Amino acid sequence: MSSKVYFSNFRSRNQGENKTSKIKQLFDMAGFREFIQKDDLTAIKLHFGERGNDTYLKPVLVSTVVEKILNSQAKPFLTDTNTLYYGSRHNSVDHLQTAIKNGFAYAVTGAPVIVADGIRGDNWIPVEVGLKHFQKVKIAGDIENSDSMLVLSHFKGHGMSGFGGAIKNLAMGCASSPGKIEQHNCAQPLISDNCTGCGTCIGSCPLSIMSLVEGKAVIDMEECVACNNCLANCPESAIELDFNSLSEFMERMVEYAYGAVKSKKGKVGYINFLMDITPDCDCEAFSDAPIVPDIGILASTDPVALDRASYDLVNQQVGLENSLLEHQHHKGGDKFRGVWEGVDGRVLLEYAEEVGLGFGKYELINL
Repeated sequence: MSSKVYFSNFRSRNQGENKTSKIKQLFDMAGFREFIQKDDLTAIKLHFGERGNDTYLKPVLVSTVVEKILNSQAKPFLTDTNTLYYGSRHNSVDHLQTAIKNGFAYAVTGAPVIVADGIRGDNWIPVEVGLKHFQKVKIAGDIENSDSMLVLSHFKGHGMSGFGGAIKNLAMGCASSPGKIEQHNCAQPLISDNCTGCGTCIGSCPLSIMSLVEGKAVIDMEECVACNNCLANCPESAIELDFNSLSEFMERMVEYAYGAVKSKKGKVGYINFLMDITPDCDCEAFSDAPIVPDIGILASTDPVALDRASYDLVNQQVGLENSLLEHQHHKGGDKFRGVWEGVDGRVLLEYAEEVGLGFGKYELINL
C-alpha cells in the first residue's frame, strides 16, 4: 500500500504565484480541511530555531498555515517543547523570548505561541504505545490535549538520525523533558583518546557530573542525560557519539512519534519544507551552508511517506560544492550519508513503517 504525497516546486513565473499560494494549494489538496473542525484547538507543531540560527522555517510561511486554519473556524496555536540541552529554549521563558526574537510574534503569524510541556518541561501525559522500547511515552500535555495538529518541518540533516523531518518533529518535538531523556539515554557521549584535559566540557556540563581524572575528562554515566552539551563545546572534537547505539536511538524516536499522534485518530497533517537544507538541526546556534539546492514543499497525512519522499528528492539533487557534504555529490547519492557517514536515517523510516506510523511507499503528485 502507498500514501499520497503532494509536491510543489519553487518555480514561479506568474503574478500571485509564490510560496504562500503554493502552501494554500497543498493544504487543500492534502485534505487538511477535512479533519480540522470548527472550534478545534489546533496545534501547529514547528521549531522556532535556536538563538543564532537563521535557517528555521520562516514565520511568514507559518502565517499562511494559520490563515487556512482560521478559515476553517478552528483556533490555531504555535507550539514546541523545551530542549534537553541548555540553550536558548531550555525553559519556557527563554523559549518564548527566542520565538519572538526569531519572528514568531502574534503580530506576524496571527497565532499565539504556547510551549507545550510547561515552564520547566514537566507538563506531560503518559500515552500507552506497547512497543519494543517503551510501554508508555511522555507526551507534552498541551500537544496531547489539542484537538488536531499540523506538523510543519524544515527538512535538513541531523547528526544523530541522519535527517530531520516530520517523524523527528513528532518524536523529540512532542516529548517532555523526561521523554527526551528516555529517547537519548541509549546514546550517551564518549570521550576519545584525543582529550587534552582542557576542562572546557566540565564547565559546560549543566549537571556538574564531569571531572578530570589523570588529565582526561570523565563522565558519570549513571547521571548523564545525554544532553550533549559537552560534545557541542569540546574545542578538540574529542567527544563523540557511540554510533553503534544510534539505531536504537532512532527506534526510540519512532515510538515517541507514534505516541505523539496516537490519540489524534488521524487528525494530523504534515508539511515538509525542502529549503535551506543544512547539515544540522535548527537546534544549533548557527546555520551552515546548504548541501543541495532548494527543492520545494511537500504535504501529506502520512509522515513516513512524506519523509521518504523528501529523502528521495534530496538524494536526486546534485550536491553543492563548498558545503559540509564530503562525498555522494552525484545525483542519486545519499546526501545525508555524505555528511553523517556513520548514521543511516533509513533505519528510522523502516522502523516507522514496521510499527504502523505510516507507509514507506508513496505516490508523488505534482501540483
